[in-house]
Amino acid sequence: MTEREKMLASELYDPRDAELQALRRRARLLTRALNDSRDDEEDERARLLRELIPNAGPHLWVEAPFYCDYGCHIWLGENVFFNFNCVVLDVAPVTIGDNVLLGPGVQLYTATHPLDAKTRRSGQEAGRPIAIGDDCWLGGGAIINPGVSVGPRSVIGAGSVVTSDIPADVFAAGNPCRVIRKIENRAMEE
Repeated sequence: MTEREKMLASELYDPRDAELQALRRRARLLTRALNDSRDDEEDERARLLRELIPNAGPHLWVEAPFYCDYGCHIWLGENVFFNFNCVVLDVAPVTIGDNVLLGPGVQLYTATHPLDAKTRRSGQEAGRPIAIGDDCWLGGGAIINPGVSVGPRSVIGAGSVVTSDIPADVFAAGNPCRVIRKIENRAMEE
């Protein structure tokens, strides 16, 4: 099993692996180009985003600056919006549904490190997938931790630290993030 296969399977892996270093370097160069592009260079930005995040659905909008580890481990539905200064550490798969809004400074962390010092000292790390359901809104500065899922139509309050799964149709906030109340999602009028 390659180090990348271990990484994507949520097993301990060596991030110093040549293939992983090359993939990260590719993502750094693409994010640098994206973040350095001008606002009036829409076609170039769209090209860079397609190359950086090949698993993105149509109508992706990313405000620069944007940062990620790999980009190719991010799956996006239709109509996804990342506001300024978002970070996606995609050492494990990050799946985001349709019609999702991410406020400024939202951070999605799949990366994690061993708790015991000896293993951590070895340089190995791991990751756990993150999933965000359709029609979610993650408020500015929210942090989604490794292995967390946010259910469809839920809203995460600004500045929240999400350490465990959030069900569908709720407003959740705080540190640690907890359900505050149910949201009654009415059918949208056409």
